[in-house]
Amino acid sequence: MSHKYYKPAKSRLHRSELAVPGSAPKMFEKALNSDADYVFLDLEDAVSPNDKIAARENTIKALKDINWKEKGKTISVRINGLDTHYMYRDVIDIVEQVGDKVDTILIPKAGTASDVYMVDCLLTQIEESKKIKNKIGLECLIETALGMSNIKEIATSSERLEALHFGVADYAASLRARTVVIGGLNPDYPGDQWHHGLSQMVMTCRAYGLRAIDGPFGDFNDPDGYILSAKRAAAIGIEGKWAIHPSQIELANQVFTPPEAEVKKAKRIIDELDKAAKEGKGAAQLDGRMIDAASARMAENIVNIDKLIQKK
Repeated sequence: MSHKYYKPAKSRLHRSELAVPGSAPKMFEKALNSDADYVFLDLEDAVSPNDKIAARENTIKALKDINWKEKGKTISVRINGLDTHYMYRDVIDIVEQVGDKVDTILIPKAGTASDVYMVDCLLTQIEESKKIKNKIGLECLIETALGMSNIKEIATSSERLEALHFGVADYAASLRARTVVIGGLNPDYPGDQWHHGLSQMVMTCRAYGLRAIDGPFGDFNDPDGYILSAKRAAAIGIEGKWAIHPSQIELANQVFTPPEAEVKKAKRIIDELDKAAKEGKGAAQLDGRMIDAASARMAENIVNIDKLIQKK
């Protein structure tokens, strides 16, 4: 390992993240009682300009009146972009009034490290002024060519930063890519045209201790397509995916939950290597295969996720 080390962000169970428009308060109770690990109340793309202020007010009320923690939910708010006049009031009104109820703020279309710095600065001042004890985390959507080109600088922009999300719809628009379904595959491309972006993001996240989360799959009437998209993401190290419809929550949880047999094997790997270490050996054998320190690190990842799931 390199002598240079980036401390991992706060550990959270993040298999499924349900998007809930702030302009649709009727959906709040359903989100609360869903099996989603994460819920983000959206003030940005899912809300029309005419409803922005009402959505903010609805969100503040929902955070005041609903006990999200009691249901094991991590709660996030997606603010409007820094290029809009809604963004500063989103941060100020929400954090001043209900900052102690918010786990993270999700910054859309992050393009540079300075975007994150601006939100971080606002949060720091409000937390100090309101004496909010629990430091609010930050998450960024990588969904533009500018954001992807500056992804390393964004990843190291703030100690509050916990996760990067892949916003495939706006990313496609930014690249002028030809798409069929949001997050789906174009049959004219020989493979997965989103692989490069996702792979770049997950590599950056793992280098700097962040969680890597895949974004939406637009066709909620195509569960098979969603599962395949989630499996491709999981295969390269993504640990969770958005659900833009309640029917997608179970699919995400299914894909990003390690199978019981996999958990048992991971625990056996750790046990066998512990035994080998006590005997002064750096490697061991399990089921006819060699296992070593790298095997232990992979096994620990699985066991740690299982512990979060069991805790929930």
